[in-house]
Amino acid sequence: MKVDIIMPKMGESLQEGTIIRWTKNIGEKVERDETILEISTDKVDTEVPSPVDGILSEILAQENETVEVGKVIARISTEGEDSAPAPAKEEVQATNESVTSSEKTDEKTAVPEQAPAMKTAAANINQPAAPIANATAEVATAKVRESSQPAPVDNKVYSPTTNGHTNGATYEIPARDNEKFYSPLVREIAKQNHISLEELRTMKGSGTDNRINKDDILAYIASKTQTMPEVKNIPQQSPNVAPTIPAKTQQPANEGEINPIFKAAGEYEVIPMDRIRLLIAEHMVRSKATSPHVTSVAEADVTGIVKLREKMKEEFQSREGFKLTYTPFFALAAIEALVQYPNVNVSVDGNKIIRFKHINLGIATALDDGNLIVPVIKSSEELNITGLARQIYDLSNRARTKKLNPDEIQGGTFSITNVGTFGTLFGTPIINQPQTAIMGIGAIEKRPVVREVMGNDMIVIRNMVYVSITYDHRIIDGQLAGKTLAAIVSSLESMNETTIKL
Repeated sequence: MKVDIIMPKMGESLQEGTIIRWTKNIGEKVERDETILEISTDKVDTEVPSPVDGILSEILAQENETVEVGKVIARISTEGEDSAPAPAKEEVQATNESVTSSEKTDEKTAVPEQAPAMKTAAANINQPAAPIANATAEVATAKVRESSQPAPVDNKVYSPTTNGHTNGATYEIPARDNEKFYSPLVREIAKQNHISLEELRTMKGSGTDNRINKDDILAYIASKTQTMPEVKNIPQQSPNVAPTIPAKTQQPANEGEINPIFKAAGEYEVIPMDRIRLLIAEHMVRSKATSPHVTSVAEADVTGIVKLREKMKEEFQSREGFKLTYTPFFALAAIEALVQYPNVNVSVDGNKIIRFKHINLGIATALDDGNLIVPVIKSSEELNITGLARQIYDLSNRARTKKLNPDEIQGGTFSITNVGTFGTLFGTPIINQPQTAIMGIGAIEKRPVVREVMGNDMIVIRNMVYVSITYDHRIIDGQLAGKTLAAIVSSLESMNETTIKL
């Protein structure tokens, strides 16, 4: 019996995935839950395990191919099925190309389990990241209809001087351009054939919402080969959020070279960014270009929290099975402030304000490989301090062991980041788009402060912390940010053994 392996659905908004690499070859034995391939989405890279024991008998989608969710990408022959020995490497592709849809008859379909059975991986990939262009809202994915017979295309590479464009054409293709989305495969084909962003804007796609798929761009290239029509340079449309970010330095001639400016510093080594770091870099630059960032900082006396945690930490760990950290207390303070000031729990969509009913709290989590991810606690306002602690522990632990589902890093409406973990007094974090504010938590330190005791000013030692809020000044003014920050401080300073029950 043969079992179909399909492209798994890795989140409500994700309708396709790109195959990074196959870890098994045709004819090789696979065990249940053993990784057989790695896929990539706009959110995370993921390992797909085998749902059964058997022999990998067919591979129906190749590396770097973008495949719609639910489409069969491979087949595994289970016990009792005659399995041929592994073919030579050069024979594998020919075998794959000979597979037809008629072979699906009487075959059982098995859907690989979603995370946590899958392991999300910040793996290095041999394809370029989407370059920085329009700084718009978070990249979303949409369905693509792929036909089995793409239009033929020759190997000619067109230069800016032969494709009808001026040297002002844009050849860095973003994943999103206003309301249009371009898959990694489409962007790679465009890059290899010198198809500009202006040309892509003139194409009509056959996918969902007129999205351009592989067949569309291959057909366009084929038509250029025959007729070479002139394509007018379409002026940049006004984006919904922010303007195009121009490149500040000349790019090297190819990926193997570096900018000559760095050679003046002497000896060096070149360290390629992994996929997650590339996504972080793109997101950070886009966020700064999208939102005018302003940061306000206040100081809070958290002596009550420190004493409460010290008293309860052993009992809490014995009961819950994990350590009690300070993060749940700061999360609760942020939630209480957002309930009081809901106009901070918003996003911007063009000229509209989107105010959210629930507070989906993002918790910035540092990974062991040096990268960063922000899992989200959905409807966090419905949880008490213990519930928040459980959610924070679960999400951060699965983030570090790469077992998050992509849905668990989407939908955030406000984020917090604890820069104090590294001894930093305070920070000015970058807003996690498309949110409009983020709270920074500094290191808790004992400091001498002035307190009034029985009518007299006294210098006392208290546990103090700086708390910051960075906000999008397009929609949040200083007064609202200041009131929100004051509410956070007030909430923190009110927490003690009598007001908080763990």
